[in-house]
Amino acid sequence: MPRPVRRSLKVTANLAGVVAFLLCAFPVYWMVNSSFLPRNEIRNPDPTWLSLGGTLDNYRTVFEGDQFLDALKISLLVTVLTIVVALAFAFVAAVAVSRFRFRGMKSFVVALLVIQMIPVEGLFISQYKMLEGLNLLNTVVGLTIVYVAAVLPFTIWTLRGFVAGVPFELEEAAMIDGCSRVQAFFRVTFPLLAPGLVATGVFGFIQAWNEFTLALVVMTREDRRTLPLWLSTFTDVNRGTDWGGIMAGSTLIAIPVVVFFLVVQGRMVAGLTSGAVKG
Repeated sequence: MPRPVRRSLKVTANLAGVVAFLLCAFPVYWMVNSSFLPRNEIRNPDPTWLSLGGTLDNYRTVFEGDQFLDALKISLLVTVLTIVVALAFAFVAAVAVSRFRFRGMKSFVVALLVIQMIPVEGLFISQYKMLEGLNLLNTVVGLTIVYVAAVLPFTIWTLRGFVAGVPFELEEAAMIDGCSRVQAFFRVTFPLLAPGLVATGVFGFIQAWNEFTLALVVMTREDRRTLPLWLSTFTDVNRGTDWGGIMAGSTLIAIPVVVFFLVVQGRMVAGLTSGAVKG
């Protein structure tokens, strides 16, 4: 391919990447920018592109009372429990599917795909009745159980690919050197799966942190809201929608996800790009 053509393709690809980045980043910028604007400027038909001389009133509204902090505690607790439990079960299931052959294995894999196709709304009644019978409504344990059930199929399917990408010959070599099968797995294979566990955990964290509909069904009491449910309180039939409060609350809700992603981004990138064996 001639050099001018390659250069043109490279410039075009870079421009396309910049445009895609701007399209993805603009809603985030607009959310943060609007969180510092007074209510009259937010409702102004002429947009304010830069909140020079903005106000912190929207953030003061967010921290009025203990509702935000209570919702933050519940969301953090439920999300952490969901990720830990889901990764533990998914890891065992992924190893079983990838390393062993048993009757019904193909049916199990197909069932994972079918379960992900079922609309969440179609399970509300059965989930509510189940938790009501176990006295787990409005509890962290009850919401965690529902979240784990929602996250688990995708987590198993994703981890299955990571486990299958690690050659079994590595474990065989360790067993020749004197390790048992369990020792070979945890000393050789498990460290190679760490990036995959992190990458899968990030997706599960985002799904559990931002989930709204399941929490709406399970957490019916006002003092047991998660952050997405608490954010809905800024919309009132009589007062209208407090867009400043929503934008400020959304900004604060996004911070833990950003921090978590920055902490694990190295491992996450390694997990997403893994699959080849380095020699």
